[in-house]
Amino acid sequence: MRRTSKKIFCAVVLVTGLAAASPAFAQSNAADSPWSIEFGLGWDNGISGNINSSGVGQINNQVVVVTRNSFDEVYGTGLHLRFGGGYMLNETTEIKGTFAFQSLDADFIVPMGDIGVSNLYGQYSDYQTLSLDFGLRRYAELKPKLLAYGEGTLGIGFVDKIDVGLVAPGANLATQNNDFYDQTSAFTVGINVGLLVQSGQNFGYFGQLGLRFVTGMSEVDDLIGTGLETINDKSSRWTMPFVAGVRFRF
Repeated sequence: MRRTSKKIFCAVVLVTGLAAASPAFAQSNAADSPWSIEFGLGWDNGISGNINSSGVGQINNQVVVVTRNSFDEVYGTGLHLRFGGGYMLNETTEIKGTFAFQSLDADFIVPMGDIGVSNLYGQYSDYQTLSLDFGLRRYAELKPKLLAYGEGTLGIGFVDKIDVGLVAPGANLATQNNDFYDQTSAFTVGINVGLLVQSGQNFGYFGQLGLRFVTGMSEVDDLIGTGLETINDKSSRWTMPFVAGVRFRF
């Protein structure tokens, strides 16, 4: 997770710098402006979804048994970065457009099953997506300068290709990284709830928790003829992202 830690550190520095500079920026704009921008940083926590399914087949004339691996088992928790803008339709309703970047590092080898009398292991490449989400947010005032909100989003995402290298020491098998999933256009659906704390006329801090669904990736048929063609055809995933950040009105 070292690469993810570096990404999180850089993003924290960026958001902190924006927060430090924001009061002067906010004071120079009208408080009743309908436009806003947001910067958010958080973690992407997997709930369900498999990077590979189970199957039985043959490689190099040896029987192969592949066991399923979830996204969480291969990648764990990753970075979730958001940037977007909104327009207030009225005092409680806002329409939003947001870019969301997800990055999960695969820094370890995972068990994948057996080939002949040997254990089979896999090394996956990183999982990264960039999506554009559109949504509707509704605010409710809890007390002065403290707002609760809920929102729903729909969008389209672009998922980088994923490779996997297979290793079986007892079977003398060591493959280079093979295409497992192609670059993919995927649909996203999300719901979020959060709190917004107004620290100035046009500036606030927020924290939100959500549920997010990303449809499956495009499988690559490198496994045709092995009996394992279906282990990469179900790859949609549910996550629970937690994001904190800053919001400006201008």
